[in-house]
Amino acid sequence: MKNALLIACLLFFVRNSSGQTNNCVFKEAQVKIDFGAGFIDDANSFELDDYSQVSRSCPTDGHYAYTDFTSDCFRGDWQTLSEDHTAGDAGGNMLIVNSSYNPGTFFKTEINGLKNNKVYEFGVWMMNVCRITEKCPFPLLPNITIYVQTASGKTLARFGTGDLERREAPHWTQYRAVFTNTGGADPITLTMVNNKPGGCGNDFALDDITFRECVPPTPVASTTKKIATTKKQTVTNKPVTKKPVATSVKTQQPLAKTEKPKKDSLIKTTPVVVKASKPLPPLPAILRTRTNSLVKQIETEAGEIKIDLYDNGEIDGDTVSIYHNNILVVAHKKLSQKPITLRIAVNDANPHHELVMVAENLGSIPPNTSLMIITAGPKRYQAFITSTEQKNAKVVLELKR
Repeated sequence: MKNALLIACLLFFVRNSSGQTNNCVFKEAQVKIDFGAGFIDDANSFELDDYSQVSRSCPTDGHYAYTDFTSDCFRGDWQTLSEDHTAGDAGGNMLIVNSSYNPGTFFKTEINGLKNNKVYEFGVWMMNVCRITEKCPFPLLPNITIYVQTASGKTLARFGTGDLERREAPHWTQYRAVFTNTGGADPITLTMVNNKPGGCGNDFALDDITFRECVPPTPVASTTKKIATTKKQTVTNKPVTKKPVATSVKTQQPLAKTEKPKKDSLIKTTPVVVKASKPLPPLPAILRTRTNSLVKQIETEAGEIKIDLYDNGEIDGDTVSIYHNNILVVAHKKLSQKPITLRIAVNDANPHHELVMVAENLGSIPPNTSLMIITAGPKRYQAFITSTEQKNAKVVLELKR
């Protein structure tokens, strides 16, 4: 009997919506979750047994992260993503999930504002982030089951994505389902469960979760033309009067991104306070003899800028030195999940700042790689750093004029 009820709740689950069904038209998204930009509060409203959040663009097994890019994760096993799915949101986040070894829930949150006894379309964009490589010829494929439930636990709908296939290049696919909200005025719970264990494969990204109300289409009024009778073989046409065509009015707007600063989830260290030097001193030998490749250039408002540098991916003993405006400020520090932290004042007196990361070794897995997180007020930027014994990596901060 329970299975029959679940099957009755399952209406359909399809891809690539055309915006309407045979008997209704979908309004603008009443609820939209696009994971904001920069540091955000965890979108999960409930504690999870098998997953926890980290502040890295390459989360390890059993972890998830909100990030605007991935690059060279796990020695190239993942796709490189330069942006999230949401159009027009510079620096916007997506949710990246590295599967736990135990199948289980990786996302669970409350959804508020849906109307009782109304039909809704649920939608989410997903991607298998694992590349097609010879390292993993028979990979585990993500397979997600999605539940819409009342606050008391009654299941309103249950639907599955099937296997998310690997692709030659990054490719987002939308998964959609239609259901009726019979849960009353209470908030509903959206739960996503990964049905397979972690291991070789089974890592994925998702973005732009939406709920759109389905409303009946508005009938279109017909138009008529009145033509005068013929007199003395001269035809006179009266002006054609067209009745106005009724159109549906959009009453809901997508929810705006949340840009709330969030406390670091990693262990804090005593920061190095850096003051700009003007004019720049001569280049030290290590910056003259290696190429200094520009990784990122940022224009920012005046204020204090916080910079955190982590090892990216596997902790393998990478050691770096950091030069600020040609002055050594960090010497031979080992990268780890514990950040190397700098603070820089950007103002009219000190508008230009150059940070150069120098690899002092290549660790056990070359090259020397790190993740730089730059926090400027409510804004957060990420830069993936790669340096070798021939090439340094440079990040430039400029005062916005």
